[in-house]
Order: sequence, then C-alpha cells, then structure tokens
Amino acid sequence: MAHALNTQTLVTSADRPVIDRLQRALGALVEWPAALLVVAEIVVLFAGVVSRYVLHSPLTWSDELASMLFLWLAMLGAAVAFHRGEHMRMTALVARAGPSLRAFLDVVATLAALAFLLLIVVPSADYAYEESYITTPALQIANSWRAAALPVGIVLMALFALLRLLRFGRWPIVAGALALVAVIIGAFVLAQPLLKPLGNINLLIFFVGVVAACVFAGVPIAFGFGLAIYGYLALTTHTPLMVLVGRMDEGMSHLILLSVPLFVFLGLLIEMTGMARAMVTFLASLLGHVRGGLHYVLVGAMYLVSGISGAKAADMAAVAPVLLPEMKKRGAKPGDLVALLSATGAQTETIPPSLVLITIGSVTGVSIAALFTGGLLPGAVLAITLCMLVWWRYRDEDLSHVSRASGGEILKAFVVALPALALPFVIRAAVVEGVATATEVSTIGIVYALLAGLLVYRKFDWQRLRPMLVETASLSGAILLIIGTATGMAWGLTQSGFSRALASAMTGLPGGAATFMAVSVLAFVILGSVLEGIPAIVLFGPLLFPIARAVGIHEVHYAMVVILAMGIGLFAPPFGVGYYAACAIGRVDPAEGIRPIWGYLLALLAGLIIVAVFPWISIGFL
Repeated sequence: MAHALNTQTLVTSADRPVIDRLQRALGALVEWPAALLVVAEIVVLFAGVVSRYVLHSPLTWSDELASMLFLWLAMLGAAVAFHRGEHMRMTALVARAGPSLRAFLDVVATLAALAFLLLIVVPSADYAYEESYITTPALQIANSWRAAALPVGIVLMALFALLRLLRFGRWPIVAGALALVAVIIGAFVLAQPLLKPLGNINLLIFFVGVVAACVFAGVPIAFGFGLAIYGYLALTTHTPLMVLVGRMDEGMSHLILLSVPLFVFLGLLIEMTGMARAMVTFLASLLGHVRGGLHYVLVGAMYLVSGISGAKAADMAAVAPVLLPEMKKRGAKPGDLVALLSATGAQTETIPPSLVLITIGSVTGVSIAALFTGGLLPGAVLAITLCMLVWWRYRDEDLSHVSRASGGEILKAFVVALPALALPFVIRAAVVEGVATATEVSTIGIVYALLAGLLVYRKFDWQRLRPMLVETASLSGAILLIIGTATGMAWGLTQSGFSRALASAMTGLPGGAATFMAVSVLAFVILGSVLEGIPAIVLFGPLLFPIARAVGIHEVHYAMVVILAMGIGLFAPPFGVGYYAACAIGRVDPAEGIRPIWGYLLALLAGLIIVAVFPWISIGFL
C-alpha cells in the first residue's frame, strides 16, 4: 500500500527533469538581477560618499535611486530566498517529527506561504498603480517604477511555491495539506461575524494564536506574520488591504536598512579575502599557549568580527572554520565548541554595526551613533563573564604538547593582521565622527576589504563573487520581508489601541523602572527564542521604548538590555535558531551542545544582569 501511495504523484518521473530545469531557469532569471542590484547599491552609495566628502558636490539623486533599487533588491532577494529555501523558520518541533509528518508539514508551510502570496498579489498591484500618481522629487519619474517591485516579487515567490509543490509530487500529501490549509482559512472566513465584536481579543487570536501556529508548524516567519496581519485586517476591520502593502513597503524601504545587504556582503568578503583568518591567527599566537587559550581567542575573534559584518551567521562562518579544527586537535569536545560559539553569538549582539542596532534606530528613532557607541562595553562585560567560565572549565587543560609562539612569530602575525584589525575601527570611527552614515560606511568597508584582499593579502577568488552576491541578496530579502510583514503587524497593534493599553499596564507595574526592566528581560528572552531579534524589535520596539522613557530608563541603556536578552533567547536551545546555525557551521550534532551551553547561558545571564543594574556601562561614553 505504501508503494502505491508513493507512485501516485502529481508529475511522472519523466516530467520531473522538466520541472527541475524550469526551477533552475527561473532561479537564474532572478538571481542574476538580484546580484547586480547588490553591486549597483554599492556603486551608487559609494559614489555619493565620494561626491559629498571628496568632491564636495553632493549627488542629489543618489539616495533616491538607492532607495528605489533597494525595494527591488529586497523583493528579488526574498524570491531568491524562497527558491533556495532560506526564509527564516523555526524547525525545532518539525525536526522532531517522523519523515511522513515532516514532509506533510513542509507542504503545509509551502501552501501557507502560497496562500498569503495569492491573497496579497491584487492589493500589491493596486498599490503599485496608485503610486503612479506620485513623482519622485529628484529623478522626476513615477514612483510606480519602485512600487512595482512588490507585485513582481510576490508573483515570483508564488511561482517558486507552485514549482516546489510540483517537484514534491506526492499528491496524497499535497491534497491533505491543501485541504487542511483551505479548511483553516475557510473556518476563519465563516467566523468573521463572530470575530468582529471581540475587539482586542482578536489581537490574541491572530497575533498570538495564528503566529504561534504558523511558527511552530515551520511556516517561514515572514509569511506567518503576513497571514496574521492579513487575516486581522480583512476579517475584523474595514481597513483597505492596500494599506497593509503600504506598511510593508514602508518597513522594507527605510534607507537605513540598506546597510543590511551591504554589511552581509562585507562579512562574506572579509572571509573570502583572508582578513578573518589573519585576525584569528594573530590572536591565537598571543593566547594559544594558555589553558583554554583558543577559547579566549574565539570570544575575542567574535568580538572583533562582529564589528564588521553585523550578521551573526556571517560572523560565526568567518571564525569557526579557522579556529574549531585546531581546538578539536587540542582535545576540546565538539559540543563545547558549538556551545561557546553560540554563546559568543549572543554576547556580540550589541557590537556595532549589529543589524539589530540598526533596526532599533530605524523603528524607534534612537540615534544610531549613540547605539554604536553604547554597544561596545556591554559586549565586553559579557565577554568577561564568558571568559571566567572558560577559565574554570579549562583550568586543568593539558598543554604539554603546545609550543608557545615566539616574539618574532607574534610580531609577524600582528603585521599580517594589522590591515584586518584596523577595519572595525575604521568603520566605527567613520560613523561616530560623522564622516559617513551607518548606511554609507558599509560601502567604505567594502572598498577597504576589496583593496586589502587584492593588494595586501593577494587572495581574491573572483569565481566566488557571484555566489556571494546571490547569498547577500537571499539573506537580505529574507530579513527584509520579515521586517515588512512585522511592520504591518506593528501598525495593526498601534491602530487597535493595544500600545496604549500595554503602556498603561507596564507603566503601572509596582517597583517602577526596576520591575519594568526585569519584565522586559524575561519577555525579550522568550521573544528572541521564538521570533529572533529583528522581528521582535520591529513589533515591540515602537511600543516599549516610549514606556522605558516614561519610567526614566535611558533609551540606549534599554536597547542594550533588550538586545542582549534577545540574543540569549536566540541562541538558547531548544527553540533558538541561532544555536542550530552554530551547529550547522561547526558541523556538530545539536544534541552534543545542549548540556555544555547551559553554563555559558548562565554566564551570559550574569553579564546581562550587570549591564541592566549599572546603566553607566551602556551610556557612560555617550
């Protein structure tokens, strides 16, 4: 009987190569423009920097053109991420299911995403048409040229979803999943008369119930958010659905978020040019002979590299391949290594130019320069607490087989690493001193890394350039689509009056600022484990930061505490996706790191409490 089910397919084995070719052709059709858009953004923004600061003749159109291209990059990048299966999703529960149930849930996730795309395609086309009545101030062209990216990207993702279903083939599973999704959507539509009188209880139904169901079922986070806000607006309000598309556009088009793809590309670039290896080699020469020395190097290397890429996956991918093999040779257990790698990922969330810092600045209005300045010391405090635990765990390590580097070897490693070590400080100085904005400084870093790779390290693999650009577009599209749908949810929360109710409830907590801070820490640890940092900040940042101000907490101090709390949640098993990313990069079974990571998480929590209790750590240098 099982054999009979397997042969009942939507397509025959002869048709499958045709579908594969269609997928590859459509993928290439999207990947090439997405890669070229990353290049175009770098060129346009760097030209703006040179024109303004070197030639003293600003290009009035550069920001406008960059913003227009950015929405196309976000949507085509989201389509590439869909094609490659790289949209962020929580798979902790799905991974525990048996093969049949896992396959069923994967089809449900694809159909849920497809349902959102089909529901939103007409409002997105209407939105693009309405934007044709607006003319851009500098370029003097219709804004529909920019807004057309939304329906185009949505249609491309829908096509990839259909091809994936055809490629999967087994019609009983597809039919069952389709019936489940159709029944759920139909039940909500039929329940519309019952939902409207419920008022803000609908927020729990859609923004908690629907989102939780989607996230735990493995639906990509962006599409879970999208289904929740679409259902809330369509079934419980009279809001035109074109408004949702407008809010998505607003969330994805904020110019400061343009630094997301550029810093992602910079992180890949420093790994490819050998700059990351040079930094790690120097640190290893300094501390390799000390008990637990390479563990200290891992903490320090993540601190330095996090200041460059801004993306935790890129940070870990730059450091782990260099350090982990040598650490395993010295007898370190693989589970402990990925546990520490995860912990350093959480520790470095506040180190500029963290994408979470940039997101906080964009959605709350807090100064990016102040956040960049305030983030360095909290990261150092958590590094110290991690190092104290490393010292305790490795105080009896046998180093009889390890030779100490000579002064000449250390000096040589330092000279080689100097251009790489200078990059984080160049980036931070340019932002803090006002030489360039947080968006523009990423292009300075890219040009610096290109020159260092070509002229200093003489290591530049041109064949890797296109895959790096495509990877940049894919990761950026996945992040930005989450921000877009989360912005829609945040708008829905605000319009419902929930923010005022939350503000009054949290402001009235007994104990004032201390209680509010403690509740925020607990809430963001939970949010970080389920939603990840960026969507959690987009959803709750605009609501909670004004409350923090009202109870007398400095915005930068509050930002550091909630970012570190989210980081702990993001890298804490069993739900934290950052932990599984670390295991994938370290090529270690996640089960091996479960026990050792709890000690590191306690060390991080101790550091977080210190940062929360002493505001000076975050705001002392502002």
